[in-house]
Amino acid sequence: MKTLLHPPELSASRAYAVWLRNVKVWRRLAVPSLLGNLADPLIYLLGLGLGLGLLLPKVAGVTYLTFLATGTVAFSTMNGATFEALYSGFARMHVQKTWEAIMNAPMSLDDVIVGEMCWAATKAFFSGAAILIVIAAFGLTPWTHALAAMPLVALIGLTFAGLGLVATSLAPSYDFFMYYFTLFISPMAMLSGVFFPVDQLPAMLRAATGWLPLLHAIGAVRPTLLGTPNPDLWLHVLVLALYAAGGLVVARALIRRRLLK
Repeated sequence: MKTLLHPPELSASRAYAVWLRNVKVWRRLAVPSLLGNLADPLIYLLGLGLGLGLLLPKVAGVTYLTFLATGTVAFSTMNGATFEALYSGFARMHVQKTWEAIMNAPMSLDDVIVGEMCWAATKAFFSGAAILIVIAAFGLTPWTHALAAMPLVALIGLTFAGLGLVATSLAPSYDFFMYYFTLFISPMAMLSGVFFPVDQLPAMLRAATGWLPLLHAIGAVRPTLLGTPNPDLWLHVLVLALYAAGGLVVARALIRRRLLK
């Protein structure tokens, strides 16, 4: 409780400095990193979209390739934020002790946490934006729709960066992250409408998926890319924002308890 009530010690300029430090480190490996982020979603698009898609009728009024591509934007953004917040974040926090080194300067732990969250969201934005460029280039969505989806991709990155930092704050080792992927990320990917419409699920399971952040991410992005009316856009954005804020608050409390005992 004390960690939750501890007043923030945050400066936007100091958090930006943490973010910028990570940008400069990443810049050395930017090209292979971006290619790696593209590989997995492109395999899904080409393997399932072109392979399985040829055997399927239209899904939700569009070709299966288009349906899958619009869901893959949110899926790729989620993965980008998750991997950065978990594996790279854990390395800097626990293995390399980078966070402790940063805090030897006039920096607070809150500056580091916010800077890390924004950096993970930035990496996720690169992943999502890269997929947007690919599907727009293939003519699966107009360029104007792809541009309109960019702010949503940024919000999705913040959402899963915050949730990823919660997992990182609890992890005793890298092995712990297998539980996060097996029990949370993978089931959510299967149940949130990436690969098939959610209305195909049983009613009870469909009701449970309404709490999943990836479902709201896809609910915001897919209609935007398809150019269809989306009266629930405000709800999807609100849920994602609440997950992002809640993840940050919980991660801050857990990390403070872990590092400032």
